[in-house]
Amino acid sequence: MPTVRYGSLICLLLLSVSSLHAEEKNTSRPNVLFIAVDDLNHWVGHLHRNPQTQTPNIDRLASMGVSFTSANCAAPACNPSRAALMSGLRPSTTGVYDNGQAWPPVIPKKLTLTTQFLNAGYNVYGAGKIYHAKQHREGEWTEYFEGQGGKLKLDPSAKNNGVGGIKFGPLSNPDRDMPDYEVVDYALNKLGEQHEKPFFLAVGLVKPHMPWSVPKSYFDKVPLDSIQLPPHTENDLQDVPEAGIKMAKPNGDHALMLKSGRWDEAVQAYLATIQFTDEQVGRLLDGLQKSDYRDNTIIVLWGDHGWHLGEKEHWRKFALWEEACRAPLIWVAPGVTSANTVCDRPVDFMTIYPTLCDLTGIAIPEHVEGTSITPLLKDSQAPWDPPALTTFHRNNHSFRSEKFRYIRYADGSEELYDHAEDPYEWTNLASDAKYDAVKAEFQKHIPEKNVPELPKGTGNKKTKKKAA
Repeated sequence: MPTVRYGSLICLLLLSVSSLHAEEKNTSRPNVLFIAVDDLNHWVGHLHRNPQTQTPNIDRLASMGVSFTSANCAAPACNPSRAALMSGLRPSTTGVYDNGQAWPPVIPKKLTLTTQFLNAGYNVYGAGKIYHAKQHREGEWTEYFEGQGGKLKLDPSAKNNGVGGIKFGPLSNPDRDMPDYEVVDYALNKLGEQHEKPFFLAVGLVKPHMPWSVPKSYFDKVPLDSIQLPPHTENDLQDVPEAGIKMAKPNGDHALMLKSGRWDEAVQAYLATIQFTDEQVGRLLDGLQKSDYRDNTIIVLWGDHGWHLGEKEHWRKFALWEEACRAPLIWVAPGVTSANTVCDRPVDFMTIYPTLCDLTGIAIPEHVEGTSITPLLKDSQAPWDPPALTTFHRNNHSFRSEKFRYIRYADGSEELYDHAEDPYEWTNLASDAKYDAVKAEFQKHIPEKNVPELPKGTGNKKTKKKAA
């Protein structure tokens, strides 16, 4: 009869119980893969806005869960959009309305999204651009990686580096020299590690932010002679109030672009840069699928705002029309979302903070101004009343419902567009009395609090490590 080694048996049992507890600790709470994409407008395949865009990986992600067709940023600029999303406080509450306005003095550490996850026992990893100018503070992250990339060089085929402030041109570098490639490498390494605690992994991709300069192979996929300019119409600003024209600046970037004759080259460059970004999203998705966390990780992908490429005689963001405000928003939440679901309800990115808390069992802090969209993740046709709200500078607000966009400027002037009939916002209906009731309904949602703007001058500088 074999001898029973009770000490060894007890050790094995203890190890087994310990392993089960560790596994339970790892899997009982979902992880989060939080993907922020800079300057990505709605030129992604699944939103059907641009027929030439090639985004198979972002579209693959959309097919895995719920994609929102009317998702709008909190502000059409990097700094206020990201500060609002990460703090849960709208620009009209903090005074952070534009780039160059420092958010750390008005957004304490205790309020931010990452702090809630740290306090809930998560490890919180960040990489790339989450806040504007890659700002981040100690105490809000377990670990942060910026990514530097290699020295980038324009390819000899490039004419120059662009037109005025619109910078673009193919590069002679391989993909691995790009900072975003390094950022994704970091994220893949994290996905390949064994984690004793649930994790929140924030991955900030800088492209397609300018310069639209990526390896030449991406330009080759969209030949210049095939490029279609975005839909536009002459004299588009003739029914736009002065406040809107001031934002459009038609005599700036657009006039230079028309004079240069290189509008098609700029569009090609933006499309090429989107393709590069899509490749990085694909690498992330592949890495997650190969990891131990594929079945217990919430994914949310968002573009921080839209981008104009000549529509309404405007370039860049910094405006309150559809092109500047609308951006991709995709959710995959195991056990909550269903594959291949499309939601047409209008939501803004202030919903991301409370929804992540909701899905992970973290109490939503009282200061958060957005509403969880978990009901829409479960049922895309669930009732949803509030319009999406975007703000650019004090008292300038844009509202999006499923049918209309309403813009009200600080001087009281207005724009109203019927998206069922006019998806490119060419005809301003605001002066038509038959829409007074429509406008009045939107006006109920104008923020009660519209604080003065913070001074400019420090918001683009990296936050010091000891910032409060």
